[in-house]
Amino acid sequence: MIKRISLLIFILGLCIACNHIEKPKKPKNLIAKNKMVNILFDVFIFNAAKGADKRKLENNNVTPTVYIYEKYQIDSLQFVKSNEYYAYDIKAYESMINKVEERIKTKKAKYQKEIDLKEEQKKKRLDSIKKLGDTLKTEKKPRVFKKD
Repeated sequence: MIKRISLLIFILGLCIACNHIEKPKKPKNLIAKNKMVNILFDVFIFNAAKGADKRKLENNNVTPTVYIYEKYQIDSLQFVKSNEYYAYDIKAYESMINKVEERIKTKKAKYQKEIDLKEEQKKKRLDSIKKLGDTLKTEKKPRVFKKD
């Protein structure tokens, strides 16, 4: 019985302690929201690329974090502090993530159209080659007479 009460008090204390999370202070070099959305977009893309084929990144000597930091002229601490600051306000951060997801969907649709168009062109080319082959097979070949 004492163990149960002690466990209950411990869990209750843990819950109360977790409720007092202070809002992070606004960093002096806070990354602007639009720029942060662009950074998060690149982070999501690189994470997907690593999941799909990490070797391609390694073979091309691409280190995602270094690339992002150089591209946006930021450092890791600035990114972490800005991300922490924005993530505290869940609704605002969710809005940023929704913008990232919309961009991903737009890019995916664009590239899917290009892939579909290339596939369609390839299919047409193969169909025309097949038709040409069928035409050659069905055409009457001139008779060649051999002289003895």
